[in-house]
Amino acid sequence: MLSFGSNPIVLVGAGNMGGAMLSGWLKKGVSGSSVIVIDPRPSDAMSSTLSQAGARHCESAPDGVTASILFLAVKPQLMDAVLPGLKSLVGDETVIVSIAAGKTLSSIEGHLAQAATVRAMPNTPAMVGRGVTGAYANERVSADQRQLVEELLKVSGPVEWVATEGDIDAVTAVSGSGPAYVFYLVECMAEAGRKAGLQADLAMRLARETVAGAGELLYQSSDDASRLRQNVTSPGGTTAAALSVLMAEDGMQPLFDKAIAAAKTRAEELAN
Repeated sequence: MLSFGSNPIVLVGAGNMGGAMLSGWLKKGVSGSSVIVIDPRPSDAMSSTLSQAGARHCESAPDGVTASILFLAVKPQLMDAVLPGLKSLVGDETVIVSIAAGKTLSSIEGHLAQAATVRAMPNTPAMVGRGVTGAYANERVSADQRQLVEELLKVSGPVEWVATEGDIDAVTAVSGSGPAYVFYLVECMAEAGRKAGLQADLAMRLARETVAGAGELLYQSSDDASRLRQNVTSPGGTTAAALSVLMAEDGMQPLFDKAIAAAKTRAEELAN
């Protein structure tokens, strides 16, 4: 069971990602009584979850509370408006964790305080416990604090720590935005199947289940992606014919190079 000492963990924002994190914490044994959720308009489902767990709900920062961990799950465009009202929650032992894309540590510190702060980037599969999170901790985060933050983030999947804050922009481009690339792959496969003569709904079911199944195989296998690809590919067969197109000089790799670079550049622009 995770322990936060005498001070509560304060979750700001109980939308999709914040709600997913909270659900994961509760499943891992975090006591609802040690959690305060700040959200002006939680959904009916979230209100029910908070009530059943015995967690405290507030529309704004409560008086007389210092957070052990201040977990910011607010939409990036709302951060500048929300953060000033949270300053009273930050004490000498508080760790701030932000999962808001494009919001730098300096921008967070500018509103709150120069505190131990972690900038993290989970992705949407966190909502089903199968996400991955990239994280960067500033120099004020102690080893114990870092371990505690990792335990909180791990409820949605593995955590990968990066060496510099700038690396978070690349993490955002690869894994943060990555689920959308996979969903679009399903769309493309289904459309190609339709053009090959299948009914559209059948093509979509086949594409969807194929990608989901391949992902599960990748998750469960100790082999890397290239080995799994080779295992499927018989010399001179149908898979090899398709891969000769996808792996051509003008195939998927240069497209992904451009796509990831564009996403990384945009993340850098948002950070500035």
